[in-house]
Amino acid sequence: MNAADRPLVIATRESRLALWQAEHVRAVLQARGHRVDLLGMTTLGDQILDRTLSKVGGKGLFVKELEIALADGRADLAVHSLKDVPMDLPEGFVLACVMEREDPRDAWVSATCAHPDALPPGAVVGTSSLRRTVLLRERFARLGRSDVRIEPLRGNLDTRLRKLDEGQYAGIVLAAAGLKRLGLGERIRHVFDTADMLPAAGQGALGIEIRSDRADLLAALAPLAHRDTTLATAAERAVSRALGGSCSMPLAAHALVEAGVLHLRAAWGEPEGDAPLLRADAAEAVADEAAAAALGARVAAALRAQGAH
Repeated sequence: MNAADRPLVIATRESRLALWQAEHVRAVLQARGHRVDLLGMTTLGDQILDRTLSKVGGKGLFVKELEIALADGRADLAVHSLKDVPMDLPEGFVLACVMEREDPRDAWVSATCAHPDALPPGAVVGTSSLRRTVLLRERFARLGRSDVRIEPLRGNLDTRLRKLDEGQYAGIVLAAAGLKRLGLGERIRHVFDTADMLPAAGQGALGIEIRSDRADLLAALAPLAHRDTTLATAAERAVSRALGGSCSMPLAAHALVEAGVLHLRAAWGEPEGDAPLLRADAAEAVADEAAAAALGARVAAALRAQGAH
């Protein structure tokens, strides 16, 4: 069998959400005439569940094993939640395309409380994200709710929901996109407006990674790219890259293209203490990813000027 006759192989984590994402990309590629197989893998990020990601190496732990499969030829492409992809890929790899974004917002999920502002005294809220922690902390401080505790929550989506259902938390905050993709939209009690809970860079978008020497795949994947999502996430990821690009950094960045203008907002918070959130925004008509990234770098500089580090 020559190379042109071989099916494309997608490396994927084996969580239910990761498999949905890989199956989605497979269906799109099959509709375009490609034969596609899946290679399921368990990553280090899936195995370490007793510590927060910021303490064990960041979200790149979900990507490394998939990149090894790309490097040694067992797989042709890897499908990632874009917010899990490090801002700078290792040499020899490239983000081939970013697909159209699902809902980028955060969702409140609770069995007992319809809205986070109505939590009972002493309630425990779960999240895996430093970004969500600082945003929730500011929200509860505005409400005078110093009694609410925000505690770490690790595991895949089903594990987090199980911990909630077992009563370990009064409510948890998850990405709306993952819940919707798995048909779990009915679990959402409240969707946070982006003005209240600014999303993470790349949240809700899928990115496809390949080896940088695979020009054939670049051409095959080009039709899957979504221009507005590509520009928006390029700006968001540029903010994160300029400030260190790590999940140990409580940073939010969200962009939206409206009438040809890219609007970008970002926020940064101290992980400890009660210092106020720092915010910055900018808007500009951009023609390509380089211009979008430059806009992101300017917003990051504005945050740094306020004291972000």
